[in-house]
Amino acid sequence: MSAAPVLELIDVVKEYPGGVLALRGVDLTVRERELCAIVGPSGSGKSTLLHIMGTLERASSGVVRIADIDLAHASEGDLAALRARRIGFVFQQFHLMEAHSALENVATGLLYTGTAAPERRRMALAALERVGLSHRAGQTSALLSGGERQRVAIARAIVSAPAIVLADEPTGNLDSATGAEIIGLLRTLNAQGTTVLVITHDREIAAVLPRRVELRDGRLVGDELVAAPA
Repeated sequence: MSAAPVLELIDVVKEYPGGVLALRGVDLTVRERELCAIVGPSGSGKSTLLHIMGTLERASSGVVRIADIDLAHASEGDLAALRARRIGFVFQQFHLMEAHSALENVATGLLYTGTAAPERRRMALAALERVGLSHRAGQTSALLSGGERQRVAIARAIVSAPAIVLADEPTGNLDSATGAEIIGLLRTLNAQGTTVLVITHDREIAAVLPRRVELRDGRLVGDELVAAPA
């Protein structure tokens, strides 16, 4: 039996004022434990698609489901709860609090889940251990390298054991060697059971992931399984 869908988009359209169509009938299903890349050039609709998948924007029409929840019928409170518990975000710019420690930054991923402070710290430390950074738990973010910052951001994304992690250009601010390490880390987390969707313009990154979906002019123009390194 195939794995259950985590993310489903059916004929999703996003239209902005002035008749600007950013997405034109997108159909996409991502299943549990998948590691998938969405690749496309600037202006292809990647950012809009990310915002809709992450519940930051609503589709103009079509069906969007995350963890079997139909977003069309979800209130703003429902969407906030979904983001807090079921969706992990990793951004190119890291979005860490510079004066706070790595541990404190990761623990913020649980602030809106109702988790008690001692448990947040325990879970944050466990997440840092998963990304190989528990030894830097007390270090402030401002003193971490770019690669370490992205590891902290990934730890924050996975700390609540979300249904899916959305990684937006996760290597964009890193040199090629460090970027390769981050992709390797995402592959390791995926092998441990985390569903990961990587949004990127970099075809080399997309090529080493097991599934590659191509977006152009607001449409999905390709969806293929590719050979990934062992």
